[in-house]
Amino acid sequence: MKIHEIREMTSDDIKKKIQEDRKDLLDLNFSHALKQLTNTAKLKLIRKDIAKMQTVLRQRELNSQQVQKENK
Repeated sequence: MKIHEIREMTSDDIKKKIQEDRKDLLDLNFSHALKQLTNTAKLKLIRKDIAKMQTVLRQRELNSQQVQKENK
């Protein structure tokens, strides 16, 4: 998932997507442990997508705090 796609999403959508991806990652890790996973690159991609989404959420949080601080 590209960063510009994540930035276009709402915060609620991002949180839902993070939950879905964490569930998928857990399933993939389980499959990998059982030697059933053929494309192990998916593990890395999902971890990176989760990190990107968490970064965007954190940036939004910091921006809102900055705006509140300036308004006081």
